[in-house]
Amino acid sequence: MIEVEIQNETHQTQHRIRFAAVPRIGEGIRLLEPDGCWASYDVLDLWYQKADFGDIWIPYLHVCMTPSEKAAMPPAASAPAQRPIGDTEVLPDYGADERPVYGEEEFVSFTG
Repeated sequence: MIEVEIQNETHQTQHRIRFAAVPRIGEGIRLLEPDGCWASYDVLDLWYQKADFGDIWIPYLHVCMTPSEKAAMPPAASAPAQRPIGDTEVLPDYGADERPVYGEEEFVSFTG
């Protein structure tokens, strides 16, 4: 297994995933979205960087969501939510009995 760092242009995130073979430029891969659904991504760029230890080269992939997949998504989900730098979120002041209860479905696991 080859561990590859994936830099996702669509969501501006980085993940490390293991592959049996490194995907080539132009190939498609399926990645788990933050909402828990799978989506298609195109490999835009592939490069290798030498590791800090030994004579090992680490592959890096630069990916972007496939245009047809992006077009099929709802408008709010296709554009990542961006807040101004320094913007803070104001949480409502709930009383002791008014706090919302969140179930396990509210959490997403990125491990696979």
